[in-house]
Amino acid sequence: MRALWISFAALGVTTLLQAAVVLLSGSVALLGDTMHNASDALIAIPLVVAFMLGRRPPNRRYTYGYGRAEDLAGIVIVLMITLSSVLVAWQAISRLVHPHRATDLAVVAGAAVAGFAGNEVVARYRMRVGRRIGSAALVADGLHARADGFTSLAVLVGAGGVAIGWNWADPVVGLLITVAILAVLRQAAREIYRRLMDAVDPAVVERAEQVLAATPGVLGVGHVRMRWTGHQLRAECEVIVDTAATAVQAHDVAVRAEHNLLHAMPGLVAALVHADPDPRGGADHHSVLASHR
Repeated sequence: MRALWISFAALGVTTLLQAAVVLLSGSVALLGDTMHNASDALIAIPLVVAFMLGRRPPNRRYTYGYGRAEDLAGIVIVLMITLSSVLVAWQAISRLVHPHRATDLAVVAGAAVAGFAGNEVVARYRMRVGRRIGSAALVADGLHARADGFTSLAVLVGAGGVAIGWNWADPVVGLLITVAILAVLRQAAREIYRRLMDAVDPAVVERAEQVLAATPGVLGVGHVRMRWTGHQLRAECEVIVDTAATAVQAHDVAVRAEHNLLHAMPGLVAALVHADPDPRGGADHHSVLASHR
């Protein structure tokens, strides 16, 4: 939460500075960069709301809690990025059809550099905090801010082109920034789609299987299912134990396996471990469920 508020303030100041220069100079390229920075800053608002909702405890209706609010916030973010790209493209095409020479190019260049600096500071801060707390979303948001910083540098190219008489350079760079925004939009939409579809990095599942297999008393590992609920990871696992184990002994093995997972898997907040007896001799201990498979 602190990282979101501080980065929101930093990007807000950068955006207001650039917006003032846009009004002064009429630079379409800088307008595109300003809109991109504004959308990046405003992303903090739905995330803050989602994090606050995610703190609410589970209840009889929402038995898994409110972590999915983060995924809903992701949809809002995708829509905001889409709106930003449409607005910037419209402004750039309008300026190509009705040319207007940008003024105060030195100020525009200075604002572009300021945009890069502001985004880079925010990017480093978000990524540092994200890695410390194990939040992949915050790290990705930091990379997004870094990409925004490089689009700010692209404005310098447009200002340089206008300075040497290429009046088309400013709106063309505005269109190029639109393409950059669309690339970020594609990445953001893919990430949100994967979260909504309960996608997990296969390497994470493989790591969980290794931890389970290394637990004393576990003879084998069955199905491992994992899913993200917001920035919290949950798991449902099956382990094979000795058929001679008592219910208490099998339970102890499952609890140890769960404990090992919680320590070994960053972001994992809960794991349901089910112990199955070793199916030696071809015995099917789940035959009663055969008609439901």
